[in-house]
Amino acid sequence: MADPRGFLNTRERQTQARRPVPVRLLDFKDVYEKPDPRVVKAQAGRCMDCGVPFCHSGCPLGNLIPEFNDLVWRGRMEEAVDRLQATNNFPELTGRLCPAPCESSCVLGINQPAVTIKQVEVSIAEAALAGSGVEPQPPLRLTEHTIAVVGSGPAGLAAAQQLTRAGHTVAVFERDDKIGGLLRYGIPDYKLEKEILDARIAQMEAEGTRFRTGVSIGTDIGWDELRRRYDAVIVATGAPVGRELPLPGRELPGVHQAMEYLVQANRAVDGQEVPGQIDAKGKHVVILGGGDTGADCIGTAHRQGAASVTTLAIGKRPPSERPNSQPWPLHPALFEVASAHEEGGERTYLASTVEFVGEDGVLTGLKVAETEYTPEGRLPKAGTERIIQADLVLLALGFTGAETEQAGEQLALEEPQRGLFVRDAQFATAPGVFVAGDAGRGASLIVWAIAEGRSAAAAVQRFLGGEALPDPVRPTDRGFSLA
Repeated sequence: MADPRGFLNTRERQTQARRPVPVRLLDFKDVYEKPDPRVVKAQAGRCMDCGVPFCHSGCPLGNLIPEFNDLVWRGRMEEAVDRLQATNNFPELTGRLCPAPCESSCVLGINQPAVTIKQVEVSIAEAALAGSGVEPQPPLRLTEHTIAVVGSGPAGLAAAQQLTRAGHTVAVFERDDKIGGLLRYGIPDYKLEKEILDARIAQMEAEGTRFRTGVSIGTDIGWDELRRRYDAVIVATGAPVGRELPLPGRELPGVHQAMEYLVQANRAVDGQEVPGQIDAKGKHVVILGGGDTGADCIGTAHRQGAASVTTLAIGKRPPSERPNSQPWPLHPALFEVASAHEEGGERTYLASTVEFVGEDGVLTGLKVAETEYTPEGRLPKAGTERIIQADLVLLALGFTGAETEQAGEQLALEEPQRGLFVRDAQFATAPGVFVAGDAGRGASLIVWAIAEGRSAAAAVQRFLGGEALPDPVRPTDRGFSLA
């Protein structure tokens, strides 16, 4: 185990420092400073190596957390890299983007601040990127099997890497001009600098994975044609359909889906020309929705020079401490102060949008009212209406499902449920067609996407009759959705 008295001697939880707000608002670079190895070692030493480490069950990937904590504390970073990458294809992504349900289930967290597992993980990932941790691992021999992966987000990339390393010929199809899905164009660079993503893609190319960008399956190539060409197909297209808010004034210019705004911003940061880009500079920005997507809009709007940023959430403010209804080791819904929230803006809860207000066809504000909880649900409370000034409104209300229509028609799939592909316990939606990630479980966490990508790859391997691949997702977890 790590330091036997570490959790007694180092009781303070110390996380990675962020760059000063006035400095980081000047660019889209990583908000975090480089981790201090001494701090990381001390924090890793707080791990108790519990007899029953609940962090294992809290992590959908089943990362061997006490083991890599012990190796970091002992200074054996190369071994820690190997131990972490044995279960996680992309720890540099989860270490930055995952909300760390493992920390919520840390046994130390029962009566002390939990171990900084996420910080230790990203430190290991940094060591991997700086050393030999991302060297290609091509297969020793090739099989005769070919596999198509549709979608290059974390689920598709994880499935592709697992199957390529098993010796299959794998082609990843992406309709955008670059690989990465929402990792590329949905996550702002201040949370994930794209050079990190590029390093993994280069590794996968060197291992033999083939990438096909600018190809829309269902239009450029039919889903049925793709199935005839390949021995197996994995659908990893995500759940990108944004939830709408059909209220009066929705058609006014200036009201946009959050992902439309974020994708354009990411392209601009990438140096691409974006005609008619949605820009927050000098505008009063209102964001509807208090989740991660909304927070990404906050940080992006501040960096673009917004005059003001206001976030409205229809529900109550989450508690600051774990409520009795969400006991350990569950991952609780708590009030969070992300890096974007530190940078300014107003957060308002119990705010129901009633109408988008405009003059002469131009958006000028929102009519909102206090949310009232009734037997019929959450409704605007009469007599509490007011107008909030707004030049730009971004809808960050979550996602309603996957784009299932073309695949469903061309492959004669079962009618989708809740906007998602229907699949069995082996991730199959039709003979030889498998579904991984958000397309099958609904909008969820990046760690779940990677776990499902690995499990779908294991299911494909079984379908093709090859040697077993690691399958991190337990049967009781399949079908669970955070949507």
